[in-house]
Amino acid sequence: MDFFNQFLQQLVNGLSLGGIYALIALGYTMVYGIVRLINFAHGEVLMLGAYAGYFVLTNSAELTPVTILLAFLLAMTLCAILGVVIDFLAYRPLRNSPRINSLITAIGLSILIQNVVRVIPFMGPNPRVFPTLVSGQALQLGGVSISAIQLIVMAVSLSLMLVLTFVVDFTKTGKAMRAVSYDMKAASLMGISVNRIIAFTFALGSALAAAGGLLFAAAYPQIDPTMGTLPGLKAFVAAVLGGIGSIPGAMLGGILMGVAEALTKGFISSQLSDAVVFGILIIILLVRPAGILGKNRKEKV
Repeated sequence: MDFFNQFLQQLVNGLSLGGIYALIALGYTMVYGIVRLINFAHGEVLMLGAYAGYFVLTNSAELTPVTILLAFLLAMTLCAILGVVIDFLAYRPLRNSPRINSLITAIGLSILIQNVVRVIPFMGPNPRVFPTLVSGQALQLGGVSISAIQLIVMAVSLSLMLVLTFVVDFTKTGKAMRAVSYDMKAASLMGISVNRIIAFTFALGSALAAAGGLLFAAAYPQIDPTMGTLPGLKAFVAAVLGGIGSIPGAMLGGILMGVAEALTKGFISSQLSDAVVFGILIIILLVRPAGILGKNRKEKV
């Protein structure tokens, strides 16, 4: 019985962590689905979202639901604008260049943002303690304990994923996104502004990354300029696991990655959790390169 309760506890922990990974992975998979680009600066957008939320929360007289909501809205808005700027300045000029150029640019942009944050006086290289969003006793369900922050993380992650699903499946812009993803040139001939749709995709993915950054900082209350690197890489693994370019695949991959990491920490070793995560990536690439829900694409060379 103790083993069963421990398994359920780690499952809850994994679902909470997986929701964060899923939000971050959605940014990777949406951008890749449209422009075939892995935006490795996505983790730094997560980091900047966490910093934006941090400054709102620490400069508020008290933490209330309104203050927390304001922190999320401001962080998501600023990161959405940042996503559009990144696309316009760094990726749009390379749209017709070989993909390796965009990939190198993404890696360079990631390093640039980290080091710029390090030298900004009001941010700096030192870690900061993120404010506690909620306090109180954990919810007890049998032998399973669910903290208030875990409930918030799961509720916010699920809500944002449902909103994204609605936008992509039931709006005119979402239909345009799917058209551009399927065939960019044909979509352009049909009157769709491809650059506008790509910019919207960057904005949407960056907003989700900001929310993921706030939730990650709330669950692991410390922020620093490099905080987005490891969650960003794990979210990328989640996107590949679910099927890069597939929105449902990113959600599924994020949840599976979170559960795998939590179970590893609970039953094997916390020191091996990262090794297991990246080991899963290797196995998936060997067994099913397209991912669980991905589709194989044939490309002419």
